[in-house]
Amino acid sequence: MQRIRLRYTKRGRLRFTSHRDFQRAFERALRRSQVPMAYSAGFTPHPKVSYANAAPTGTGSEAEFLEIALTEPRDPGVLRELLNDSMPDGLDITDAVEARTSGLADRLTASVWEIRLDGVTPEGAEKAVSAFGAAETVEVERRTKNGMRTFDARSAVVDLRTLDLPADRSGDRACAILRLVVRHVTPAVRPDDVLSGLRVVADLAPPVPAAVTRLAQGLFDEESGTVTDPLAPDREAAPAASTTATGTAVATAPEGAGSA
Repeated sequence: MQRIRLRYTKRGRLRFTSHRDFQRAFERALRRSQVPMAYSAGFTPHPKVSYANAAPTGTGSEAEFLEIALTEPRDPGVLRELLNDSMPDGLDITDAVEARTSGLADRLTASVWEIRLDGVTPEGAEKAVSAFGAAETVEVERRTKNGMRTFDARSAVVDLRTLDLPADRSGDRACAILRLVVRHVTPAVRPDDVLSGLRVVADLAPPVPAAVTRLAQGLFDEESGTVTDPLAPDREAAPAASTTATGTAVATAPEGAGSA
């Protein structure tokens, strides 16, 4: 059995697809691409696909991850191209690696989000961000299946700042761009919870819904303050292994490779 880890996107209008919608589209792509999937046991076998920390419906993403189990080995790059040929535009497989380490889900401990606030001036957003950062706690409410729940949206936020507008987003209409780095905690703090917190501390209320996109997802590096690529350990463990006559696996690194 071979395990392949994939990174995929939700772009444009397809950010409104639910996680179940993506599952159906992806499983159709697996069948069309004739991927030799491993299946679960029981009366209703399902393809072995493990999804990790999917983005909320309505948010875009450049960094969603899943893992599939195969009954026959396949080249990850070729597999990625085959799946993309069968996926809708906007649901794109951007990376594929063979799983050579354990615990992909354990490496998804933080996310980087971009939040576009049309109708909000950069000055107004900066004032709200400063108030949010200065607060020790910011209590917000969210409706759950068990009713309204109150929790602190501040403690999970590692970084929140305003960004300069790119040239293609400048214009007469006010617009602010926020960059948010948030840890994955329980209960999960989502971008809309942070927006609720900005409304609590600074009465920031965008006139139109915010456009939210996840830019990265992975381990949070305390020293650099960045979110690292969760597939990097699988790439680093990828040097080919040759088997000796006695059956001992010998790892061979590419010529000139150095330590990470």
